[in-house]
Amino acid sequence: MEIRSTLRATPYQPGDDVQVYVSETDPDSEHHRKEGNITDVLQDTLGDKTGRELDSHSYRIETNGEEIDVWFRHRDLVPVSQ
Repeated sequence: MEIRSTLRATPYQPGDDVQVYVSETDPDSEHHRKEGNITDVLQDTLGDKTGRELDSHSYRIETNGEEIDVWFRHRDLVPVSQ
């Protein structure tokens, strides 16, 4: 299954349903494949440095009624089909 092909081209908004998609070597790999919804959005200046606007967005997600204490970058999340 090629899940990366579903990487969203626009920033997520609070309430959007997502799935965490990180490699097994990522420090937050324990959250890989967890599904939840966006609860908070943070913008910084990383996109100015990389030239990719979406790199400036980080997100908190809630899964199973609890917020995960990690800020995920846009590239770490994929949309969940409804």
